[in-house]
Amino acid sequence: MMNKKLKGGILVFLGACSFGVLSTIVKTAYGEGFVVGEITGSQTFFGFLFLWMIYFVQNKFFGVTSLKKETEQNSNKGVTPKWKVVVAGSFTGLVGIFYYQSVSYIPASIAIILLMQYIWISMLIEWVMFKKRPHKIQLLAAAIVFIGTLFAGGILNDSLTLNTKGVLFGLLAAFSYAMFLLTSGRVGNEYADTKKSALIMTGSMITTWIIFPPTFLISGVLFSGGLLKWGVILALLGAVIPPLFFAIGIPKVGVSMGSILSAAELPVAVLSSYFILQEEVKALQWFGVLLILSAILITNIKFKKK
Repeated sequence: MMNKKLKGGILVFLGACSFGVLSTIVKTAYGEGFVVGEITGSQTFFGFLFLWMIYFVQNKFFGVTSLKKETEQNSNKGVTPKWKVVVAGSFTGLVGIFYYQSVSYIPASIAIILLMQYIWISMLIEWVMFKKRPHKIQLLAAAIVFIGTLFAGGILNDSLTLNTKGVLFGLLAAFSYAMFLLTSGRVGNEYADTKKSALIMTGSMITTWIIFPPTFLISGVLFSGGLLKWGVILALLGAVIPPLFFAIGIPKVGVSMGSILSAAELPVAVLSSYFILQEEVKALQWFGVLLILSAILITNIKFKKK
C-alpha cells in the first residue's frame, strides 16, 4: 500500500496543479473587463459557500464529525480555537490580492518567478521560527526549482523593465504563500479536513472583502455581467481543491517538502498558457519546466524509498 507521506505528496502536487491553471483563467476574465476586486471577491465567496456545503453534507449524511477521531480519543490535547484557523486563512486571500496586483505592474512571467520564491522563504521561516533545518535533498530540490523558475518564467528571453511596486507585490505574494503553507501544516490539524478548509476560506474571504468590499453582490455584475461563471470556476480550482488537498497533504509531508511539491504550479501554468491561450513558449522555458519537474521527482523518489 502507498505510504502516508507519498499520498500526502500526491495531494499537494494535485492541489498545486489546480492552482497552476488559475493564471490562464484569470487572464481570460480580465479580457472580459473584470477587475481584481471582483475576481478575488467572487472566488473567495463561492469557495466559502462550497466548502461549508461540503462539510455540512458530510457531517449530516456521512457521519463526518468536526474533529478527527484521534483528537476526540485524547482529551489531553487541546483543540485549536476556530479563530486561529480563520486568521491563518487570511494568508490565502492575501496571496491572490498581491499576486494579481503584481501582474498589473510587471510581466506575468516575472510575477510568477517572484511568487515561486515562497519555496526558500518557507524553509527559512521554518528554520528560524521552529529550528527545523532543511535536509540536503530539500535544499538541492529548492535550488533546482529556483533555477527552473528563471528559465520557465522566460526571464532570459525578454528585456526587463521592472516596476518597484510590481516586485514588492510579487514578494509579498510569495511571503503570504509561504505563511499559508506554514500555518496550514501546523494550525487546526485536529479538525476534520473539510471543516479546516472551510475555516481557512472564511478567513480568506473576510480578508479579501475588507480590502475589496463586495460591491459585485449588489452591482448586478455577478449575474447579468457574467462574473458568476468565473467566480464558480476560480472557486473550485483555486479555493476548494487546493486548500482541501493541502490541508490533508501538508501535515503528512511537512512544510518544506510540501512547498517543493507545490512548485508544480509553475509548469502547469506554462502548459495551460501554451495549450489554452496559444501563447508562445520558447525552448528555454520548456527546459525550466523540466528542471522543476525533476526536482518534484527527486522528492517523490525519496518518499518512495522511505
